[in-house]
Amino acid sequence: AENYLGDESYEPGTVLIFGGEKEVTTTSIKGDHRVAGIVSTNPAYLMNNDLQGDKVVAVALQGRAPCKVIGKVSKGDMLVTSAIPGYAIVNNSPIVGTVIGKSVGEKLDDGKGIVEIVAGRV
Repeated sequence: AENYLGDESYEPGTVLIFGGEKEVTTTSIKGDHRVAGIVSTNPAYLMNNDLQGDKVVAVALQGRAPCKVIGKVSKGDMLVTSAIPGYAIVNNSPIVGTVIGKSVGEKLDDGKGIVEIVAGRV
């Protein structure tokens, strides 16, 4: 993971993009090409750990992390930003540069939830 300055304090699993007032924020654009990653829970390695600010956010760029999702998710599905800020959605035919990662877990209902993913996998 790597630390960035966030527009707000975000809970683990929140999907973030590069942009906003600071360095990272949420988006309401499905398949946003500005995707940065997911708020990490417990990074094995944290880059930029000397960053100072009110709302420093550890963003998972590679590896396993929980991810907020909307809708059904199967193992191996590719995830992109959804129109619901902070959440991902399945898109198995994504545009280059929009993929957050691939799902390791699955979710069988249409609502909001959390699924473990491998960030940075296309």
